[in-house]
Amino acid sequence: MANARTKIPEDAWRRHAALCAAIERHNRLYYVEAAPEITDAEYDALMAELAALEAEYPGLVTPESPTQRVGGEPLAAFETIAHAVPMLSIDNTYNAEELRAFDERVRRGLGGDQSDYVVELKIDGVSISIHYEDGRYTRAATRGDGARGDNVTANVRTIRGLPLRLGGTPPAALEVRGEVYMRRQELDRLNQLRETTGDPPLANPRNATAGTLKLLDPKLVAKRRLDVTFYDAAPLEGVEPRTHWDVLARLRAYGLPTSPHARRCATVEDVLDICNEWETRRRELDFEIDGMVVKVDAAAHRRRLGATSKSPRWAIAYKFPAEVARTRVNTISVQVGKTGTLTPVANMDPVPLAGTVVKRATLHNFDELARKDIRERDVVEIQKAGEIIPQVLRYIPEQRPQDATPFPEPISCPVCDGPVRKDPEGVYLRCLNLSCPAQVKERIEHFASRSAMDIEGLGPAVVEQLVERGLVADPAGLYDLTLDQLVELERMGRKSSENLLAAIEGSKRRPLNRLLNGLNIRHVGSHVAAVLATHFQSMDALIEASVESLEAVFEIGEIVAKSVRDFFDTESNRRLVERLRAHGLEMMEAAASAETGARPLEGKTFVVTGTLKRFTRDGVHERIKALGGRPTSSVSAKTDYVIAGEKAGSKHRKALELGVAILTEDDFEAMVGEEQ
Repeated sequence: MANARTKIPEDAWRRHAALCAAIERHNRLYYVEAAPEITDAEYDALMAELAALEAEYPGLVTPESPTQRVGGEPLAAFETIAHAVPMLSIDNTYNAEELRAFDERVRRGLGGDQSDYVVELKIDGVSISIHYEDGRYTRAATRGDGARGDNVTANVRTIRGLPLRLGGTPPAALEVRGEVYMRRQELDRLNQLRETTGDPPLANPRNATAGTLKLLDPKLVAKRRLDVTFYDAAPLEGVEPRTHWDVLARLRAYGLPTSPHARRCATVEDVLDICNEWETRRRELDFEIDGMVVKVDAAAHRRRLGATSKSPRWAIAYKFPAEVARTRVNTISVQVGKTGTLTPVANMDPVPLAGTVVKRATLHNFDELARKDIRERDVVEIQKAGEIIPQVLRYIPEQRPQDATPFPEPISCPVCDGPVRKDPEGVYLRCLNLSCPAQVKERIEHFASRSAMDIEGLGPAVVEQLVERGLVADPAGLYDLTLDQLVELERMGRKSSENLLAAIEGSKRRPLNRLLNGLNIRHVGSHVAAVLATHFQSMDALIEASVESLEAVFEIGEIVAKSVRDFFDTESNRRLVERLRAHGLEMMEAAASAETGARPLEGKTFVVTGTLKRFTRDGVHERIKALGGRPTSSVSAKTDYVIAGEKAGSKHRKALELGVAILTEDDFEAMVGEEQ
């Protein structure tokens, strides 16, 4: 690399630096300041010139180059990493009285002292923790359970408003907290694209953001334009500001995007004025907010107030009341889900509500429908539960047509005319015909979904055609599809068909927990599937597990245990699993399938720091885990080895202080090579 760098002409160095600076400046103008100075075409031309220059002189490429925001192979799964400081949640208030009560608790906790507050918009997105070392972006993690979150480093890197290198004089190690979100304009753009492909629309910006961050391929994440804003910094090396207002100023000085709408208040009444102002102005913003966050400003006051195990005593969220709208129910239809559940749905006149146009709302089940007595042609009040899910609150009696009649509970399936009955809990009505086309479609869609086998391009429109033409009757049938069959489908040209076949083939490498989630076992979602896969390690072990051994697993109760046992006791389900096995799908958990003999790193703890030349950090972590070791994010006396790349920072220094063994990339490669 050194020789390659010395041969680069001086004018190429200068042009590369100028292009990088210009592109990052335009990223900030567009994504942070909302004041673009050039067109998309002009921006693309700058990126194209930079890519061409780096292709001619590879020695110019650095981790901070704008071309490096997207790269690397898709992940098999997300690992979890620890937060340096726990990401606590914030308690909620819903009215002025509760907010004043919070202020009283603060003053009591401070012995009667008055405290200033900082009031910020509560952006409806996904909380994120981002780590910088020596000013360079190194990793990002979701909130998770507060102590550990998903490692989404590669995905967050694609956010153009995020600086990959900080300005100013940041501390050697800095962990900042913020919110990743999607603007309404971007959601509209994505939904227009999804409409052309027959995919269902993304429900709202928050769900779209969460789903985007969980995509396994950063290239797909980059196609969805996410934004990020920062509101705090974990108290790491050298960061000791006196107030939260000072923290925000420091973040801006480092070049990190912060909200321009934060305000400082001297009294709780001033806080309420700002909350009321934004409750009426929230639709002026191009992103969703669901309230305000109120924080004690002085760091000394925060230390005195402390925190509970779940939330700080010095902060509170003021949630806006849910919006309510009136509309008319035109018809009530019945949907059939992947487990045969019959769900009544209200089809209504379109009405704007909480940032989207609502046309449909679930009525949950037929007992709930009867309790609320919702009828066709009723005028109803609706709201969004948690600003997300439309729900019907009540009908307006004085506007009910005189001849409106109660909606009857079905005596047969509306799709296949098969028999129906109440489930053992007596709540849900279910179609008993496992071959019901509606159930088949739902099961295949779920199997292909992002949380399961993540088959890109297999949306509802394609699934519907596959089922209606008799090409696929269950998930295993997907692996029998041919190019000739796919090109005959509507809106499926040769290239789209080849891409779909490649995605289906690629899904065979998904880990066991994804497959278990995709099998549609009742009560087994993504979390329970991960618990089962981790405990049993193989499909065969799970198939043979008794109810008692299932119940012995932490987080698995009687209902889930019986549901899993019932699933595998059903002959058709066992045949399905065997057909999937015959197609080459992964039937063992990742760690177990990698274990071909001894596990030489068993019980050893590793930390990776700095820039690696031959490995990606995620690749090293996977190698360590496959050989029995445990990668962690922080150095302690319990750490066995630190793998140090170029420009290793504070972790390298701490390893030296603690006497932890430090490995180069060559050392690590020799270690795992010799042991294999």
